[in-house]
Amino acid sequence: MVARLSFAASTLLILCVAFSRALWAETPSTDNAAAEEFFEKKIRPLLVDNCYNCHSASTNSQGGLRADDRNGLLVGGDRGPAIVPGDPENSVLIRAVSHTDGDLKMPPKKRLSTDQVADLTQWVKDGALWPGSRVQVPIGEPNPEYDSLRKSHWSWQPIRAPHVPVASDPDWGNSPIDVLLYEQLTAHGLRPVAEADKKTLIRRLTFDLTGLPPTPQEIDAFLWDAASDAYERLVDRLLASHAFGEHWGRHWLDVARYGESTGSSRNLPYPHAWRYRDYVIDALHKDKAYDQFVREQIAGDLLPADSATQRDEQLTATGFLALGVKDVNQRYKVRFVMDNIDEQIDTVSRAVLGLTASCARCHDHKFDPIPTEDYYALAGIFHSSDLCSGLRNKMGGGGLDYYDSQMLLPLGPERAPDPEVLIKIDTAKSAVAAAREEFEALRGSPAGDEPGPNGRPKRAMARQKLRKLQLELSALTDPAANGRPLALGIRDAKTIGDTEIRVRGEAEKLGPAVPRGFLSLLAVPGVPGIDPLHSGRLELAYWLTSPQNPLTPRVFVNRVWNHLFGQGLVKSVDNFGVTGDAPSHPELLDLLAARFIADGWSTKKLVRAIVLTHTYRLSSDELPGNMAVDPSARFVWRHNPRRLGAEEIRDALLAMGGKLDLVPPTGSPAQDLPVTELRNNGPEARKLASIVAANVGRSIYLPLLRDLTPTALAAFDFAEQGMVTGHRDTTTVAPQALYLLNDPFVLRQSLNLAERLLRRDDLDDTSRVDWAYRFTLGRGATTEEIERTKAYLMDYENVAKDLFSPTPAPAAPDANTVAVAAKPAPANPDEADQTDEPVIAEKVQATNPRASAWASFCQALFGSAEFRYLK
Repeated sequence: MVARLSFAASTLLILCVAFSRALWAETPSTDNAAAEEFFEKKIRPLLVDNCYNCHSASTNSQGGLRADDRNGLLVGGDRGPAIVPGDPENSVLIRAVSHTDGDLKMPPKKRLSTDQVADLTQWVKDGALWPGSRVQVPIGEPNPEYDSLRKSHWSWQPIRAPHVPVASDPDWGNSPIDVLLYEQLTAHGLRPVAEADKKTLIRRLTFDLTGLPPTPQEIDAFLWDAASDAYERLVDRLLASHAFGEHWGRHWLDVARYGESTGSSRNLPYPHAWRYRDYVIDALHKDKAYDQFVREQIAGDLLPADSATQRDEQLTATGFLALGVKDVNQRYKVRFVMDNIDEQIDTVSRAVLGLTASCARCHDHKFDPIPTEDYYALAGIFHSSDLCSGLRNKMGGGGLDYYDSQMLLPLGPERAPDPEVLIKIDTAKSAVAAAREEFEALRGSPAGDEPGPNGRPKRAMARQKLRKLQLELSALTDPAANGRPLALGIRDAKTIGDTEIRVRGEAEKLGPAVPRGFLSLLAVPGVPGIDPLHSGRLELAYWLTSPQNPLTPRVFVNRVWNHLFGQGLVKSVDNFGVTGDAPSHPELLDLLAARFIADGWSTKKLVRAIVLTHTYRLSSDELPGNMAVDPSARFVWRHNPRRLGAEEIRDALLAMGGKLDLVPPTGSPAQDLPVTELRNNGPEARKLASIVAANVGRSIYLPLLRDLTPTALAAFDFAEQGMVTGHRDTTTVAPQALYLLNDPFVLRQSLNLAERLLRRDDLDDTSRVDWAYRFTLGRGATTEEIERTKAYLMDYENVAKDLFSPTPAPAAPDANTVAVAAKPAPANPDEADQTDEPVIAEKVQATNPRASAWASFCQALFGSAEFRYLK
């Protein structure tokens, strides 16, 4: 039901839900008998005879429109709603059958009689009654366990700041976090390990806070700093760096399932998604309060703004709701809409609340107290919002068929339209409409197979002509093409209202409408009710971020703990429901959540408080007795080693080779892609691969199109871009070793580090080996390692000289020699061919065995477990 409800009507419907969950469909009264008879005798036969061949469930539903279903007509297709009940003048269907629209005449090959047009007009004017459009379905009796679950399950209870006892061991630490952890250790008969040494601490802390390795100079400065506050000042320096925003912004992008394309059956780019990426990085760098951060992503378009810059920032934030996976090849718009709503509900509930609310789409949640009504109460909020991703659905579309520039959010000041451009746009629209009609006529006709003047099938020529005209129209109408920035996001729809329960989750099977609202499993006082004239996203945003909502702060502080310790206090970081894990330290979780709120929802203050604890600074040593009791260190008696993430490995390789560019780029390579289908082996994919190969910036800025993940990231368990990922898998598999052994990027960075070492004329080989260890592992080499490495280098050079004799080798490498090792990118990225990149090492062996030997040694360090793991 999309009509707006008055306050009285809303109240009445709420009371109906409260008194009886067995809600039934609207049952026609005797007063409707005449209207039903009119529909069955006049309207249904007319639609069957004239519309179903092209617009029904058993056909391709051209234009995305279904005429065999009332909801399909209400939602409409490419041109929007086909009918507006009670308003035939604004109903596309009536304009089409009346032949009053020059671009739209239906049916296409004949004209309805005057009486038939009058019947359809009267039917719409009377409200477009459609017998059986609502399914009579009892919602069901409340689950008897729901009430007890609401009252008993730990995560839904109010936050209670615990009493922190006096530390039983004064040497352990004076932080309340340390005290609560130590009490749990002693209660389980465990004893903590000693604190890690300073070399281990600076490497751990720098990677954890910035995703980058510390430089040898930074390590030396910290080691020589004997001041009592040296560690605290190191923490503050890292928190203030832009690299913190980039690294911790990437953590949130995992949760936000960030990607720059739709994925799914037809993979189309999101050219403007990078603005959301930059918004997240900037928010984390500036320590935007987390409650405001969430509110902006849910309802930034509805929040007050003090300036145009703030307005644009908040609009960009709503990209959170728009950049998910989309099946643009979905035939029916109503299914496309409901599937996208489901994806939004799933993302919001998992990311912010740690709940799997979308499980209630088809039936009451089997485990958590989330009835189907609650799901559709949320669905009504998003159904009343326009999803502005710049895309529409279309079965079997090609070219720019899926692109809709009007479904994007324009940023910056509005510009007055140029009258001459408006005339060109009208002309281009007419040309596209004519070309589409020509193509559709040939598409299903034998004439389409006939050869045209150039020998190609007429159908193919018509498609090519249509695409050319589409591109011309896009260039005229696309605000981005005319210099106005655009963003993905969301806005309130023109039609606001509640939506119906979809029986068994099927978009076309309508049950009763449900008032818009929030999840009943949480009682959050003080949140205003939903304004019937607006979508309800603003109220939802305040409900999510209320200090009285215990889930939002608990979920976030647990995410932070997970990133700093390798596992959360609740291990199932995206699931705080009944099927999730119980917290290992419930009192500590509430302490952190309460402190987080009291500190103004500051992420940096939370991170700072945790990394300053004695617990964070523990070594990763093993104690046999503890390992027998608590092998996974759930009670944090040691610091669990962790493998570096995919981005950390790539960024570290670039940094150690001296090539990492820390200047943030503007935009993304994906912003230049046309909104047409991306194929894994197509020219656009090859172009992106070439761009990635030449890129020396931080990994967070690489183009991240779904199904086209850069190899450097895919090899090391990159985030699943189609779903909320609060904790990445960590695997150790053979392809990772093969990547470090053979990939051109690794070979190139090994050569870069070798050149960096050999260029230092002030160093002898002993010092060069030591510096290689300092660059890659954050420590100096031992005497044994130095001697073993020097022997290896000598053997390697001798073998290389014998293999490639009589090629003379220069006494010392020069920049040009080593530069030959990296094949330059071709002038035309589409012609990129990286199949011969593995010969890099052979080229250097042939021209400079010494450089090749050192590159091989550096690559061995990159392949070591000590490089890949933090202790």
